Amino acid sequence: MNKSLALIIEDENDLATIFSEALKAGGFNTEIIGDGAEALKRLKDIVPKVLILDLHLPQVSGKEILATIRADDRFDNTQVLVTTADSHMAEMVEDDADLVLLKPVSFMQLQVLAKRLAQK
Repeated sequence: MNKSLALIIEDENDLATIFSEALKAGGFNTEIIGDGAEALKRLKDIVPKVLILDLHLPQVSGKEILATIRADDRFDNTQVLVTTADSHMAEMVEDDADLVLLKPVSFMQLQVLAKRLAQK
């Protein structure tokens, strides 16, 4: 069985690695991108099953990436999980995200969530 792709758009390397390992443990292949502009370029070529999206990114904000994804019907089946430490920003995007996770997010929390998402 082919594993689905989870794309992690997060500029904090340690956090991106934790997200990646938790998603791998949940049954996904993962790819990490740390820059908003690079993420937009990559999203022209791929359609991940799950996307972990930080809101505060270099070059292009996560909010702009979220708007781009929601405007493109290729991503209708992509589960978008927004991660942020900013509760105000979380409230601003909660209607466009499938789930908003306030940082810090634990490895176990994300692993359990990844297993559920992999079964969808």
